[in-house]
Amino acid sequence: MSANNKNRHRPLSRALWLALGASLAGGAAAADAPAQTPPPGPQAKDLAPVQVSAIRMDIPPFDIPASISDVELDPSHGGKPGVNLSEALVGVPGVLVRDRQNYAQDAQLTLRGFGARSTFGVRGVRVYTDGIPGTLPDGQGQISQINLATAERIEVLRGPFSALYGNSSGGVVEVTTAEGGDTPVTRIGVYGGSYGTFSTHLGTSGKLGGVSYNVGVSHFQTDGYRDHSRAMRDSLNAKFGIPVGESGKLTLVLNSMALPHAQDPLGLTAAQYKADRRQAPLATQYDTRKAAHQTQLGAVYEQSLGTSDDLRFTAYGGRRSIIQYLSIPQAPQRNPKHAGGVVYPVTDYEGLDARWTHRGELAGRPYEWVLGASYDNQDQRRKGYENFIGSELGVRGRLRRNEDDNVYNLDQYAQWYWHLADRWTMLLGARHDAVRFKERDHYITAGNPDDSGHVSYGATTPVAGLQFRATDALRFHASYGKGFETPTYNELGYRADGEPGLAFNLRPARSQNYELGAKWQPSSAVELDAAVFRTNTRGELAVYATLDGRATYQNLGNTRRQGYELSFTGDLGGDTRLIAAYTHLQATFRQGYASSGQPVRAGNDLPGVPGSYGSLRLEHGGRFGWQQGLELSGAGKTPVNDANTAYAAGYLLTGVDAAYVFNLAPATLRLSARVDNLLDRRYVGSVIVNDGNGRYFEPGPGRSVMLGAELTF
Repeated sequence: MSANNKNRHRPLSRALWLALGASLAGGAAAADAPAQTPPPGPQAKDLAPVQVSAIRMDIPPFDIPASISDVELDPSHGGKPGVNLSEALVGVPGVLVRDRQNYAQDAQLTLRGFGARSTFGVRGVRVYTDGIPGTLPDGQGQISQINLATAERIEVLRGPFSALYGNSSGGVVEVTTAEGGDTPVTRIGVYGGSYGTFSTHLGTSGKLGGVSYNVGVSHFQTDGYRDHSRAMRDSLNAKFGIPVGESGKLTLVLNSMALPHAQDPLGLTAAQYKADRRQAPLATQYDTRKAAHQTQLGAVYEQSLGTSDDLRFTAYGGRRSIIQYLSIPQAPQRNPKHAGGVVYPVTDYEGLDARWTHRGELAGRPYEWVLGASYDNQDQRRKGYENFIGSELGVRGRLRRNEDDNVYNLDQYAQWYWHLADRWTMLLGARHDAVRFKERDHYITAGNPDDSGHVSYGATTPVAGLQFRATDALRFHASYGKGFETPTYNELGYRADGEPGLAFNLRPARSQNYELGAKWQPSSAVELDAAVFRTNTRGELAVYATLDGRATYQNLGNTRRQGYELSFTGDLGGDTRLIAAYTHLQATFRQGYASSGQPVRAGNDLPGVPGSYGSLRLEHGGRFGWQQGLELSGAGKTPVNDANTAYAAGYLLTGVDAAYVFNLAPATLRLSARVDNLLDRRYVGSVIVNDGNGRYFEPGPGRSVMLGAELTF
């Protein structure tokens, strides 16, 4: 795990390049081969006509001067139970989803290096489901509420145009629930496998009169790969489409997630990882764990005003409650200014969004523009308690923190797309954000004074892109935009100097983003994308220290994220399909500074960001009968602290799956078997950056087996 392992990622990089090279060669061969009629089923895909919502315009992603990936989902695809977002984002460039196998902390989602510093949840990336944000106004989000059993597609927007989503937009992940069709469809799936893992889901969709519906419930439980990593989670997702008049539509979305119990095995030191990667000694001592519940309701009303204008109004609201027991020793909590070892926030949130879309012509050329405004509010009642009573650890003790936190944003945005010449299109946009944080302290004692306060942030972020259509099948684009990222309440929650109250000294990070890209569709079922990107950030928000289960943050000087990404998606003929992606990323500090007494040199790598990563899936099979799949995924070595004195080694993992689909018309039965980490590689699944105790490493599981059965009728 030392810095002497600097060349260990080279075999991984070569392997990913070979895999991607094979994909490109296969794609070229498929493009040159005689046209064949594809078989029915998920393998036959027509890439060009797909419309995506991540850019807020009714324009195919192929014609947008931005990097957008659209992933179509099949609930039983690849023999996966549909529990984690990492299952669905294989072959998407720029994206790294590290499944911690720790359901108390959620998966670690990064896009082009944004979000890597998050110790839990999702940070630096905006998440939406059916237009309803899964990211709170302060920029903190989570993905555990996403129900993949009812989802139809996932769109991933990377690069400068992410800034059009406002605060904390290093990238955007948009999940869309499938609409109910004319024919009612019901799915029942059951999966079970290694480490006491069991998952089941039930979903039904269709139409009642003119009202479409899609309702799904799922249950998941596991004993966990590591000691003290048992978890249970239930979720519900429902979507209803109601026609209003001749040209209106009301969509209602209900989502609920319950995580009644998830043990937290914590990270390991390098020595502990080497001795026994499944151990969790400190976690057992303090019974570290988390419980979370979230319920939200959203409504989207769309109204067409003829052929040229559309209106869209969105309203949502919900509640998220969390109670988490940390591993903080008793000694630090004797300080009267300490907030305790049990965190208990209850958050109510709501928001509104309204936008107007207009289509017309300028100088005889078509254009489309969007004007919109949004308001989001978050009220949080945050309490903290000691995690001991007498000598008993891991219980809720005396109250040590009691405050009301509020944050709201009021934003305006505009976008304009113009086909200004036969071969040229342009996309311009701008957004203004005003974000205000306020704390009202109710825990006031002789040793802990009133820490109430407030702070406001604001920014205007312009974006611009230009696309050249070299041929009907080839596009080139260039884009530029500014970004804006405020600290979240989790980052404001603890001051680096150990004093009570929020860290109102933190400032927002501001970035400039550049991208050059190319898209090629040699046929309707094959696409190759490439992009070169750079992001320069001032005032980077980074972990100052993670000590005793508590993270504190600071603003740094300048940082840079730059690199390139390649992807291939397509049918290769003969019932064979391939998706593949590779990303090379250099994320570095541009200025030196000191962190917890350690010098950090200019040129050091940002922690949590590997220098290269990628994934691919090769699959074969028609709609019925045998289906087979092969997956590769990997990442280069990853620095775990700012000083770059320790690293997690790179890895390359192999997964295989096989299934047989029975045609029981009008029903189908799919029986599947899947093996992950086929070669039983020892690897670090994710890292905890800048951990003050050196417990950086969260081990990934060994070889695991999953068996499944899914009935569709």
